[in-house]
Amino acid sequence: MAAPLSPSTAPASTASPAPAGTDGTALRTVAVVGLGTMGTGIAEVLAKAGRQVIGIDISAAQTARCVAELETSTARAVARGRLTERQRADALALVRTTTDLREAAGADLVIEVAPESYEVKQRLFRELDAVVRPDTILATGTNALSVTRLAAESQRPERVLGLHFFNPAPAMKLVEVVSSVLTAPQAVTRVTELAVELGKEPVAVGDRPGFVADGLLFGYLNQAAAMYEARYASREDIDAAMRLGCGLPMGPLALLDLIGVDTARTVLDAMYAASHDRLHAPAPVLRQLSEAGLTGRKAGRGFYTYEAPGSAVVVPDALTPLPGGSGVPGRPVRSVGVAGSGTMASGIAEVFAKAGYDVVLAARSEEKATAAKARIGSSLARSAAKGRLTPEAAAGALERITPAGSYEAFADVDLAVEAVAEDLAVKQQLFATLDKVCKPGAVLATTTSSLPVIACARATSRPQDVVGMHFFNPAPAMKLVEVVRTVLTADDVRSTVDEVCAVIKKHPVNCGDRAGFIVNALLFPYLNNAIKMVQEHYASLDDIDAAMKLGGGYPMGPFELLDVVGLDVSLAIEKVLHREFRDPGLAPAPLLEHLVAAGCLGRKTGRGFREHARR
Repeated sequence: MAAPLSPSTAPASTASPAPAGTDGTALRTVAVVGLGTMGTGIAEVLAKAGRQVIGIDISAAQTARCVAELETSTARAVARGRLTERQRADALALVRTTTDLREAAGADLVIEVAPESYEVKQRLFRELDAVVRPDTILATGTNALSVTRLAAESQRPERVLGLHFFNPAPAMKLVEVVSSVLTAPQAVTRVTELAVELGKEPVAVGDRPGFVADGLLFGYLNQAAAMYEARYASREDIDAAMRLGCGLPMGPLALLDLIGVDTARTVLDAMYAASHDRLHAPAPVLRQLSEAGLTGRKAGRGFYTYEAPGSAVVVPDALTPLPGGSGVPGRPVRSVGVAGSGTMASGIAEVFAKAGYDVVLAARSEEKATAAKARIGSSLARSAAKGRLTPEAAAGALERITPAGSYEAFADVDLAVEAVAEDLAVKQQLFATLDKVCKPGAVLATTTSSLPVIACARATSRPQDVVGMHFFNPAPAMKLVEVVRTVLTADDVRSTVDEVCAVIKKHPVNCGDRAGFIVNALLFPYLNNAIKMVQEHYASLDDIDAAMKLGGGYPMGPFELLDVVGLDVSLAIEKVLHREFRDPGLAPAPLLEHLVAAGCLGRKTGRGFREHARR
């Protein structure tokens, strides 16, 4: 049975003493001021690592909730095999809670996790100055306010720094250690060593709003909120697009609800005040929701509606999905034509053939089309070898693909999918050809990721039959398809694509015809901002990649992803976005342009932001 926690001195610790810092003193006793979700999580992390923890909050009810949460959380850790009962008892014995700030007097380190308000935090720092020892380090947990400004309120600003944990603190590995121009290097060293001893990955950053992870994350979240507010796509489609298209653990609007809409607005306000970058100017919908008290999960309603305040269970509400299905039946599709012979065209042809469609794979020559079919055969054989489909199914899919050296072979297809080079003139020429060879009523789809679908449609005499059908690479593995409707696309054409996606087991998200659609419009400004951080010598490639993987749950850091996508491709998309939206913040980072001009395009050339072994 674990020793009970109470607002009184805990029993003596049985944990091993913490090792000394570089100056011979150890950060053994830590006061955590503010016992909300984050403060309680930090207290748990410290106690598990053998630190004596003094939990302080002005509310006795909050200290009681902290006690209950620590007991529950550590019990879950025991049930999952992450702690033994003995370790749990030792950790709980190291924590005491109080409402008296004077109890911080004996702390080696104080971590404040008070509300994101200069007034509140500055008053707290002044009060701590009167309580703690001269050598006690004061750390602010802010993720939006200036550490320098807070340090200036202290009598000894050289001992003040930022220590930004991520929520939930026990699970998230990243800790940003933020120094101001006033911070003593010894304080940074000692806190960085503590972070390592806590099992965290510390990243050293300078003092600017949002630091690394939130500095990149919140601009992306803000753009997603603006995209939803503009009725460009539904909240469900925006979230699904980023989960399925980028491999993110959570969509941006669901994440805003988890973080707190009011918190996001505060962070963005601080970032905009420092940068005046329109990407960080809070979307009006954030203000509207905040002032209405619809702050996300904690309130039971934000962008989504939840079962109860604090619940993660989403329930139906009165909001109408946008832009949604038309309700009009689609056209029958029995055969599909795929134009192109590259990786994307081959992958798309494979997807349709595995779903049972007869596929005509046409290229500029029969040799290219035959070679593409051979690559599909190899891919199907690998899938069969891995048990993803039977040898009979693989053979049947390959048999359904007919290679052709002329687009005349598309005469009888019900759906023609263009997957040629990302060059508007090339695509327009192809659509003019499809207009001539495809039968009346055939749906004509482009897989473009950044070019205007309407420009392809206008190259035909039947723009109502043209739609965007943006697959993601590799097409056989990626579940997402962006279905892009122009102002001329017929309702039954969009319905056709939605119905086909269901047959080929893809998840369609509907959006309008503007640069970047959903995924690239949200992804590439984030990547561009990461490049600007390096360009401005704010943080290193490795630290930024680590911050986004460990703090944001991204499967790849921005520079890893840029090198995979290709810097030339990334630059082209950035230019399209900048040209479409005319926002100075979307202008491609000069460093990206310089690397492309030097021929450093990423993995495909052996060098991009990093060196790579040539394939």
